Amino acid sequence: MVQKLKLFHGSPQIIEMPELAKGKPYNDYGRGFYCTQSLELAKEWACSTETDGFANCYDFDQKGLSILDLSCGEYSILNWLSILLENRTFHMGGEMAQRGKDYLLAHFNVDYKNYNVIKGYRADDSYFSFAAAFLNNTISIAKLERAMMLGSLGEQIVLRSQKAFDNIAFIESFAAAKSIYLPKKMARDTAARAEFQQEKANVNAENEFYLIDIIRGRWQNDDPRLQRILLK
Repeated sequence: MVQKLKLFHGSPQIIEMPELAKGKPYNDYGRGFYCTQSLELAKEWACSTETDGFANCYDFDQKGLSILDLSCGEYSILNWLSILLENRTFHMGGEMAQRGKDYLLAHFNVDYKNYNVIKGYRADDSYFSFAAAFLNNTISIAKLERAMMLGSLGEQIVLRSQKAFDNIAFIESFAAAKSIYLPKKMARDTAARAEFQQEKANVNAENEFYLIDIIRGRWQNDDPRLQRILLK
């Protein structure tokens, strides 16, 4: 594992000294400092309809830190979703969706809170809607897995402990004009949604297992049926 990384954090402000206490508790993985290794993505994330922004650049030393990498083969999309369910608010389509949430939290939960760093998907608006669609039984697990690869969003790296914050050092900031990067952000989201609708229309009966099937089949975290689907 590479010990030292260059990270970028998109924000309306220049942030020379990130502080754990200032992180919002309802982000994807809870309170933390959310970064990417892509300068261009950080510039997109920095801009809103109201303001320009900055891509803040940092050196980050991973040495001595505990890291939960949700992208490695040890974890599945359901582990990621169970963490999201703890921290974000979903629109529940009814009793079955709530039952699905309870099942995922009970059987696919990850003890993520004791890690210094988490690496995994970022639930931007479109990607969050894909997860909600799975939770409401309108897309299969295979389609959810493929949907999270759409739009080239990339993964985020989240610093979640004071120990991790002690290992990050500000280098410089890069201006991000909303006139340039907000349209790029919106275009990425629109493209991902369009690709998702095409993917949703493709029927592959062999892989069409929905959340209700997972509950009825009593799937577990190490279930071979889950591994077969996600390897295809």
